[in-house]
Amino acid sequence: MSDLDDAYARCDEITRREAKNFSYGIRLLPEQKRHAMSALYAFARRVDDIGDGRLPVQEKRSALMHVREEIARAAKGEATPADPVMFALADAMHRYPITAEELAEVVTGCELDGTQNRWESYADLEYYCTCVAGSIGRLSLAVFGTDEPQLGAHLANRLGIGLQITNILRDVVEDRETMGRVYLPQEDLRAFGCNEDATGPTDALVELVHFEAARAITAYNEGLALLDLLDHRSRACVAAMSGIYRRLLTRIERSPEAIFATRVSLPTYEKAWVAIRALAGAGV
Repeated sequence: MSDLDDAYARCDEITRREAKNFSYGIRLLPEQKRHAMSALYAFARRVDDIGDGRLPVQEKRSALMHVREEIARAAKGEATPADPVMFALADAMHRYPITAEELAEVVTGCELDGTQNRWESYADLEYYCTCVAGSIGRLSLAVFGTDEPQLGAHLANRLGIGLQITNILRDVVEDRETMGRVYLPQEDLRAFGCNEDATGPTDALVELVHFEAARAITAYNEGLALLDLLDHRSRACVAAMSGIYRRLLTRIERSPEAIFATRVSLPTYEKAWVAIRALAGAGV
């Protein structure tokens, strides 16, 4: 096995272990695209782990600056097997139009997490979602390929925003308790009569969750037009990933109070069922 094979195998392992939802879609891609997507995920996981880790703020900033330097080296083809994630990513950048600028946008999103723990307006939150999730949608599109890249990038960005808002709603308690972060916009918390730290009142929070879920649904509905711009296998991948999150959002929307008691998730069998349906529906 070559160094590159080893590097991709490492990325595949990270994706299988950590990507509880996205891995179901990635598995539906042909091998080369699946490897490239795993490299992208492993890179994003590295950035996210820095942002959510226990390092002091200044050390996090230094670590993220180092990631920016790694991106620049990968773009120049200078990554080495000593770092299998960046080595695989550099190869993926050579094969597909993955840009250093959009990879750096993922880092920017993580840096935002390090500088603030509240978001005043929905516009502020949407910018954050664009950095941390819309960028992943656009990077993924570079791997999938499309004949309409400009429209595709817009739709991929909207889909990423919908997915990220779903994550935010699911993790309201965990983000607040473990990271001290409240992503729900402060202007919305005030408008619905909620505490600024999203601790209550429960009835007001339930109404707010409905409101934010509607925003996520709007983003999903717009973003899912991306499916028409993709080949069959890529369409199946996106349909599976977005389908899992859409069902998760539906569950949250039906029982908003549940997210304040436990972490809402889908059982493995249901995720597999969504992936199978996506594969069949894409005509693969």
